[in-house]
Amino acid sequence: MDKLYSINELATITGLTTRTLRNYIKMDILSGEKIDGIWQFDLAQIEAFLNHPMVTPSIRAKRNAIVFDFMADTEKKHPEMCTILDIQADEKEAEEISGFFCNYINQNDMGNNIQFSFERNGKHVRIILKGYEQEVLKCLNQYDILY
Repeated sequence: MDKLYSINELATITGLTTRTLRNYIKMDILSGEKIDGIWQFDLAQIEAFLNHPMVTPSIRAKRNAIVFDFMADTEKKHPEMCTILDIQADEKEAEEISGFFCNYINQNDMGNNIQFSFERNGKHVRIILKGYEQEVLKCLNQYDILY
């Protein structure tokens, strides 16, 4: 069975709020299944959502805003970093990579300390991480160890 992603994981992937995602569900733009009261989405449903013409521009804007906001903020209160990983990956590898970052950020309660973006275009995967320097480095080091 394919991995299922929760609405919180989808929010992490897209940068959209869970409220916005629920609105997309109501508008039948995002399909999923409620399991034990929690919205769950498989990779095909997520890809269809990400490629929807009404959704793509807002997600692209959120993704780009991560980098632009980082560069525009010249008075950071804590050491921060922003990094972009470009990786060649087939569908299975892309799912594993996305799953790793979603799980790592959610399991380590880093949602407030790290912004994450995942984009897949054919065999090209782009990941953007922005946040406290030490947290981003821990995440990247763990990724490097596993992959």
